[in-house]
Amino acid sequence: MTAPQTCQNYINGEWLQAKSAATLESRNPADNRQIVATFPRSDAVDVDKAVAAARIAYKTWRLVPAPARAELVFRLGELLRDRKEELAQLMSQEMGKPITEARGDVQEGIDCAFYNAGEGRRLFGQTTPSEMPNKFAMTVRMPVGVCALITPWNFPIAIPCWKALPALVCGNTIILKPAEDTPACATFLVQLMHEAGFPPGVVNLVHGIGAEVGAALVEHPGIDLVSFTGSSETGAYVGATCGRTHKRVCLEMGGKNAQIVMDDADLELALEGALWGAFGTTGQRCTATSRLILHHDIKEKFTSMLLERTAALQIGAGNNPSTEIGPLINSKQLQRVSHYLEIARAEGVKVLIGGEIAKDGELQHGYFFQPTILNNVTPQMRIATEEIFGPVVALIEVDSFADAIAILNDTPYGLSSSIYTRDVNRAFQAMRDIEAGITYINGPTIGAEVHLPFGGVKQTGNGHREAGTTVLDVFTEWKTVYVDFSGSLQRAQIDNRT
Repeated sequence: MTAPQTCQNYINGEWLQAKSAATLESRNPADNRQIVATFPRSDAVDVDKAVAAARIAYKTWRLVPAPARAELVFRLGELLRDRKEELAQLMSQEMGKPITEARGDVQEGIDCAFYNAGEGRRLFGQTTPSEMPNKFAMTVRMPVGVCALITPWNFPIAIPCWKALPALVCGNTIILKPAEDTPACATFLVQLMHEAGFPPGVVNLVHGIGAEVGAALVEHPGIDLVSFTGSSETGAYVGATCGRTHKRVCLEMGGKNAQIVMDDADLELALEGALWGAFGTTGQRCTATSRLILHHDIKEKFTSMLLERTAALQIGAGNNPSTEIGPLINSKQLQRVSHYLEIARAEGVKVLIGGEIAKDGELQHGYFFQPTILNNVTPQMRIATEEIFGPVVALIEVDSFADAIAILNDTPYGLSSSIYTRDVNRAFQAMRDIEAGITYINGPTIGAEVHLPFGGVKQTGNGHREAGTTVLDVFTEWKTVYVDFSGSLQRAQIDNRT
């Protein structure tokens, strides 16, 4: 075992401990005997220092031409590419995801950097005719100010990049508050940002507990925007607080995603999608396939196929190349998933496979849960309506396409969705009628791409989107500019018609 890494806050270009000198530990979820890193338990004093630095830096950073800002983002992408394997190995150790998935997480950050670097030469506004002669009208994008980025542990590089890089290209300064479970990954990313050449105060990192550092950021009068990814419960608090304190806010929250498999589907293809969607990242994705809605005519056969493949999945530490299912992130999440299995059994659900904590051999030292398939699930059961965030999938039987769509939509969430069918008419009806921010046709519910909008409807978010060009509307304000070169007073919003 390697010696634990010592992480620090990064404020105004300097690496600092918390003012209180208090620290916390990050442990390997595959072997909780191993301390991966120690990191500061920061508080409101440290937040004040970071906000002050970011506010001062904003005054000059916003005036740097956007193409020049983007060059630093591009440089970061090159550094991420050069250090990809090192960072992926660290992520697999600290967060637990299989090494192939960890490499994909870093690659998402690389793609995000190169994509957003291109936006530095666009950041398009609009020009439009004026209703009056000798008058010019246009719109331009302006930065928002100081942005607090509160990010989760399940994508410890991709999600911070999704937020930080467009924010920086747009001319904002940032304070990153990463999850307590992945401080080393966040530190690695910010070290590369330092190396890329971002000026002091433009990028800041403050470690700590959500209830302490996160709450201080959300409440702070010097923060102009909060971008949050996490649970719907915490997101509701963030949204309410930002409303009360007049901050811009972008919320990306929970999901209860479903994959429909119709009677005409390619079952082998649907099986691959179901396995990846339900058990990829051990089910710890907001886009994970938590429900499988199966047509009656194929349910028995498909369930048999799914059971056979699920039984063969390899559970283990993420840095083992043969591992397909890694650990859950921590003991709290392990207890949460176990509790939902108790709920499922009490509701009369049949556990077809799994359903227990995995404790064999070396697994006893980690937070492993068996991949689990639940049968006899009805749409109103808690197991079918509440987000579990683990390797658990519920099977729901339907008799028709209309019932499948209705059940898929019968949830307070609306992030990702999927349907497997060979019928083009059904496919287009599904695209129209499914209530979700993302719909896949003949693909799993997971697998976003950085150049397309990401986000959901209903309780999944507050209407904003990450990734793609739509993220620019989060991190910029629109300014309308009029230039009147008529040499005389021309009055708009007055009845000028004769």
